[in-house]
Amino acid sequence: MESMRYCYRQLLQRSLACLIVYVGVKFVNKFATVALACVIFSIIAVYAGIFDNIDGNDKLFMCVLGKRLLKDVAVANCSKDEGGVLWNYFCASGECDPYFKEQNVSLVRGIKGLKSGVFFDNLFPSFLQEGQYIAYGMDPEHIEPLDRPSYNQVYADLSTAFTILIGIFFPSVTGIMAGSNRSGDLADAQKSIPIGTIGAIVTTSTVYLSCVLLFAGTVDNLLLRDKFGQSIGGKLVVANMAWPNQWVILIGSFLSTLGAGLQSLTGAPRLLQAIAKDGIIPFLEPFAVSSKRGEPTRALILTLLICQCGILLGNVDLLAPLLSMFFLMCYGFVNLACALQTLLRTPNWRPRFKYYHWCLSLIGLTLCISIMFMTSWYFALIAMGMAVLIYKYIEYRGAEKEWGDGIRGIALSAARYSLLRLEEGPPHTKNWRPQILMLAKLNDDFTPKYRKLFSFVSQLKAGKGLAVVVSLIPGDFTRRAGEAAAAKQALRKVMDDEKVKGFCDVLVASNIADGLSHAVQTIGLGGMKPNTVIIGWPYGWRQSEDDRTWHVFLQTVRHVSAARMALLVPKGINFFPAIGDKIAGNIDIWWIVHDGGLLMLLPFLLKQHRSWKNCKMRIFTVAQMEDNSIQIKKDLKMFLYHLRIEAEVEVVEMMDSDISAYTYERTLMMEQRNQMLRKLRLNKREKENVVQAIVDHHHHNDNNTKTASKVRFADPSENKEAGSEEADREEKNETESEKDKDTKEATDSDKEAAGAEKLANNVSVSPVKDKKAGGDAAKVADDVKSAFKPDEGNVRRMHTAVKLNEVIVNKSHDAQLVILNLPGPPKETYMERESNYMEFLEVLTEGLERVLMVRGGGREVITIYS
Repeated sequence: MESMRYCYRQLLQRSLACLIVYVGVKFVNKFATVALACVIFSIIAVYAGIFDNIDGNDKLFMCVLGKRLLKDVAVANCSKDEGGVLWNYFCASGECDPYFKEQNVSLVRGIKGLKSGVFFDNLFPSFLQEGQYIAYGMDPEHIEPLDRPSYNQVYADLSTAFTILIGIFFPSVTGIMAGSNRSGDLADAQKSIPIGTIGAIVTTSTVYLSCVLLFAGTVDNLLLRDKFGQSIGGKLVVANMAWPNQWVILIGSFLSTLGAGLQSLTGAPRLLQAIAKDGIIPFLEPFAVSSKRGEPTRALILTLLICQCGILLGNVDLLAPLLSMFFLMCYGFVNLACALQTLLRTPNWRPRFKYYHWCLSLIGLTLCISIMFMTSWYFALIAMGMAVLIYKYIEYRGAEKEWGDGIRGIALSAARYSLLRLEEGPPHTKNWRPQILMLAKLNDDFTPKYRKLFSFVSQLKAGKGLAVVVSLIPGDFTRRAGEAAAAKQALRKVMDDEKVKGFCDVLVASNIADGLSHAVQTIGLGGMKPNTVIIGWPYGWRQSEDDRTWHVFLQTVRHVSAARMALLVPKGINFFPAIGDKIAGNIDIWWIVHDGGLLMLLPFLLKQHRSWKNCKMRIFTVAQMEDNSIQIKKDLKMFLYHLRIEAEVEVVEMMDSDISAYTYERTLMMEQRNQMLRKLRLNKREKENVVQAIVDHHHHNDNNTKTASKVRFADPSENKEAGSEEADREEKNETESEKDKDTKEATDSDKEAAGAEKLANNVSVSPVKDKKAGGDAAKVADDVKSAFKPDEGNVRRMHTAVKLNEVIVNKSHDAQLVILNLPGPPKETYMERESNYMEFLEVLTEGLERVLMVRGGGREVITIYS
């Protein structure tokens, strides 16, 4: 019951104190002036009292047992008389305490004065562990309790250290930011804050440090360590030293404490309100409201509640170290911000104080962090953890106002420094990694055509590194800038969905091939230029009469090779796993030509992603009959061992065989298609010339419709040409519909071969109404069939492609991915040679679901050195 009364009494007293403080806030400006005057007068009284009592005084006496300090003992009762107060304490059980028997009791003057030389007794540390007695010296006989009752001896209530004292003392000197917190109320903040802050630091440092030294030279060692003044009845030592009367100190201390509290209660709510108004922390928005008089009432109430929680703890020593952490973090971040702004040479950072240097800020930051961990490492970690959580919350929710981020400045400077360092010399092979430039094709609605290509890039980068995605739109930029912006947004959305980290851009060019060439040459900056290009396979090249379908692809391959960049061409991209899929099986590498080791590195990078993590690597290499297959396999295993890559190795022997009839048939089909396309293109030009002449003739006779009609029907040749024009239009529409139908992501070579046959059939028996057009097509077919003997060079190349495809399909038909070398494109740019090259690639990859064709950039990308 008594304990409950005590709790209620304490709660009532503290609530009354908070109410007084709240009322004082209303008159804070007037009260602050009075409090400041009283504080200054109190400081003067303390200094005067110290020198007035240079020989000490007899106002405070302590009762000492041996070398131990006693509490709650009046001066008259400080004796070992039997039946006395001390006797009753130490001999209550009938047997006196051994230490009481052995030691004498004495009265010691508490205030000895500067002439006493007590300064040297207080010069050395006397830190105690919890439960040890306060005594002269550090002799265990006098300070250790030895499992005995403490009686009325004064002991340490907690383990003390220099860092603990700093944590307790530091909050008393945290008023240096008061001016900055109320900068909105200052007439000239730029001038007042530096002068006021420096003046406050100098003044408080002088007063506090001098008081420490003067007290150490005036007050006895035991009394200095008596934290609650129990040995002198709870009296204030400073008040008993002051001149002319102790009430000067009592009143001054009360007003100083109240003034410091009011100062915090006026500065902190305004700071809280400013943060809420800036929208930095979204959940603080309700505290941005001001009263009719412009006071931050809501913020003040929240601050009072926080203060009340601290008061209810009942022990400032528990709260002071944590408060010190937040103050130190505040000052540390201010110093860090100032140093960064100076080192980064931010144009908007223009300090008016001319004696400022960034070294001072770094020293201040170092001191703040050091004191935090010196005071309490676990409190320091807690405070830093809270700061990180608040920062991440702000970063996640986003601030309504952007005030600038110093971290972005650091990132910019670091990026600039890194780019310049990368330019100092070519990167070493061990530092090589694919910096990807992905050339994405767009649909008519400006969305990416092959979404799985983005997934493949994300898997290849394993969520790390950067990729650049570029798409092209044909036309004039001034007219299609809006469409380019919309396409860029679509690219960015797909990149975000597929978790591709990097940048995207959309270029507008009059010629697609030239635009891709410009992108390959110019995209990137310095050492961060892409070194690997990914381009999709032109699936509809067989179905089109126009050679531009493969011309753009081949031109890009040539440009990439000229830029000495690596090239990746995935075929069957729609069968590749999505970003969340997981597959298991084999990744087969067909190592035909050593091209910088990129074939070895790519599957290793893919296996870093969870989609390909469960796959195993198998490496195949091709040997002739006269080669030593056993030695080749042994050397390749040793090479992989040094590369620290785990993979199965198999050497495939290819026997020399006669050229099969199938090879002749595929070669003949390829050459027939080339001849048909060449003659159809020639006939198309001739028909276009005739049609243009008819159009010009009709335009000339447009004024006489009747005459024109007679002439048109009277001239059978003209009627035939007109019919041919209509047939050409119909044939064009049907061919385009067939073309659109066949080019829908045809990823299987068998489908494309069927498409080629379909095209040949369409060319031979196109449903045209005009007899002349039908005769031209039939004539083309007859001419093609007459050329039955294929070129020997083409037959030899086709034979190699067919035989190699047979081996690959036999060994890797169930592989999840087949990686093989991409042969170099032909140097000749005429249609037949380029078409033959595309046909060879089709034959080489026929019957494989997922294929990745790789062409190195002419340098080694993997090394045995770590």
